[in-house]
Amino acid sequence: MNARMTRRGFGILASATAVSAMAGRAVAQDGPIRIGFSMSLSGGLAGNGRPSLLAQQIWAEDINDRGGLLGRPVELVFYDDQSNGANVPGIYTKLLDVDRVDLVISAYGTALIAPAMPVVMQRGMAFVTLLGSGTNEMFKYDRTANISPVGGRMNEDFAKGFFEIAQGMDPKPATVAIAGLDSDFSLRAMESARKQAELHGVQVVYDRAYPPSTVDFSPIVRAIQSAAPDLVFFASYPPDSVGLLKAVGELGLTAKMLGGGMIGPQVTAIKAQFGSQLNNLVCWDIYAPEPTMDFPGTAEFLERYRAKAEAAGAETLGLYAPPLAYAQMQVLEQAVTRAGSLDQVAIGAALHGDPFNTIIGELQFDETGEWAEERNLYVQYQDIDGTDLEQFKQPGRQVILYPPQYKSGELRPGFPAN
Repeated sequence: MNARMTRRGFGILASATAVSAMAGRAVAQDGPIRIGFSMSLSGGLAGNGRPSLLAQQIWAEDINDRGGLLGRPVELVFYDDQSNGANVPGIYTKLLDVDRVDLVISAYGTALIAPAMPVVMQRGMAFVTLLGSGTNEMFKYDRTANISPVGGRMNEDFAKGFFEIAQGMDPKPATVAIAGLDSDFSLRAMESARKQAELHGVQVVYDRAYPPSTVDFSPIVRAIQSAAPDLVFFASYPPDSVGLLKAVGELGLTAKMLGGGMIGPQVTAIKAQFGSQLNNLVCWDIYAPEPTMDFPGTAEFLERYRAKAEAAGAETLGLYAPPLAYAQMQVLEQAVTRAGSLDQVAIGAALHGDPFNTIIGELQFDETGEWAEERNLYVQYQDIDGTDLEQFKQPGRQVILYPPQYKSGELRPGFPAN
């Protein structure tokens, strides 16, 4: 017998289960292990929520095909949080008090993790989260692990790679402009950029956080042009990344290096929208299909993900959140296996023990649940030709410049590309 995931739609507060018993294997006496979570299947974060869910479903298929977790089949129970943090506490309360799930994980992103934390902590549950940014700094909860490469010192380390790359230029850059969204993640990224600029002797000649309501980015880009910086560091989310890149192109902003902490170019739809206009952009990322990041299982996962993505309504490249969402489930699986039970104290302790083997490499977590070693990638888009998405599956298009152990190519100075 094997068990296959089934998807019952992405309706608001419509749960979906992930196990169907097949002939030949008896269901364990205690029934399935139920894993509960919210996920952004509509609203502004759905572009990352749907791919994350598909990756989690693929993991559930895999573990059920291997005989389940602790010898029991796995069932996923999830609700659409509509990308709205206000919906999250009620969802986790229902999951734990009504659905009586055995384990919980988080949705994608800080804005959906933070509202879940008080409910999870009150019930004493272990909690594996996905792409948060320092969420546990305030809570200091000892039963959580965060699948995010930013590490435990985002305010310092996030922009380090950008400035380290710039130091290799001749002559070294002397000035930088910093602009970003007035939100938690972006403000932390901007703080890191300021600190790294100071450490590297780079003068900040423009520094502004813009409100989420901003739709016209031309005044920001014009002001940056007037300051004529060598470097431009943006800290933006997908909608404003699009607005900034459009304004940069329309107004002809040039720099020795431009990009920074932009969330957006990683998204398939934005890659398709800008295509070759991305050439020479130096941008933060979490995974790139370069030979230096060819971890065991990564290629196989991406092949399976892409085969299912279109039918599941998920983006088709799978190069951003999906590998980390699959790793999220691998970490949970290994922690439960090491604990040997569903005891939440034991699972929480296991999260902070030995390293975990995942499709994104070996992971180990510090006392706050962050990666013991940060792995903020900075990639440069090179040799992009037109808007065909197939090219982004190939090495040499998102060349890794930092960190050194994953470096796969050399910086091409100047933006835009000649």
